[in-house]
Amino acid sequence: MKKIEVITRTFKLDDVKAALTELGIKGMTVTEVKGFGRQGGHKEVYRGAEYQVDFVPKVKIELVVQDERVPELVNAVRDAAFTGNVGDGKIFVSPMDEVVRIRTGETGDEAI
Repeated sequence: MKKIEVITRTFKLDDVKAALTELGIKGMTVTEVKGFGRQGGHKEVYRGAEYQVDFVPKVKIELVVQDERVPELVNAVRDAAFTGNVGDGKIFVSPMDEVVRIRTGETGDEAI
């Protein structure tokens, strides 16, 4: 099993969710996060004063999937989140040692 974490623009959440749902993903966790990478931050003007915003709002989407599903899901997320501009985000794939469904006690792939 693998855990896929996606950090992307907030307005791309619906596109990514639709792409994952189309591929049969039934569950995911979404968190509003802030951060920066190469994009750095950006400048905004509020009441005539310019100020630097260091952390850019993003969303983090997390899901756990079977190993063989990773390539198709990563490709679908990449396509759905793509704008071609700096700040499109990142996709992280990590090994997942164990998953347990609390309600039933199922483990492994059955718990996903």
